[in-house]
Amino acid sequence: MSPLDVVVLVKLAITNEPVRQLSLAAALSLSQSEISKSMARSRYAALLYGKDHQVMRQGLMDFIQYGLRYAFPQQPGAVVRGIPTAHSVAPLVEHIQSDEPYVWPSAYGHVRGHGIAPLYPKVVDAALKDPKLYEVLALIDAIRVGRARERNIAIEELKKRLC
Repeated sequence: MSPLDVVVLVKLAITNEPVRQLSLAAALSLSQSEISKSMARSRYAALLYGKDHQVMRQGLMDFIQYGLRYAFPQQPGAVVRGIPTAHSVAPLVEHIQSDEPYVWPSAYGHVRGHGIAPLYPKVVDAALKDPKLYEVLALIDAIRVGRARERNIAIEELKKRLC
């Protein structure tokens, strides 16, 4: 598995309808070959099945909950301008008060905060095009960098959206 595979699986899970590889590639700002390779890895990992690219939602949720922060760890970096993520954006911003925002470094950003490397470089572009994807990816970042309380809230919010 690669970090890109998590983003592809999440996008498929929140779409709730059959998606062609070409439209998925356009939505995630990737090439069709990257999507094809990602889907092959996800099928091998038993997280994707069928002709309609059905996501094993519980398996994906288990991986996000128990393995993601170990497989793709991240530490907050230097203060940069970027797009808010993790506890700095809805829905977690309503539950967690913090003076230290976390951001994906980006020239499109309007917030200064500690930089968090996204799961893959083009995730910011994809998230800005799709508010639902942005919300889920921000929750995933809360699991990657958050403390126990932030992780627990993020897991509950993700279960509402993915399961």
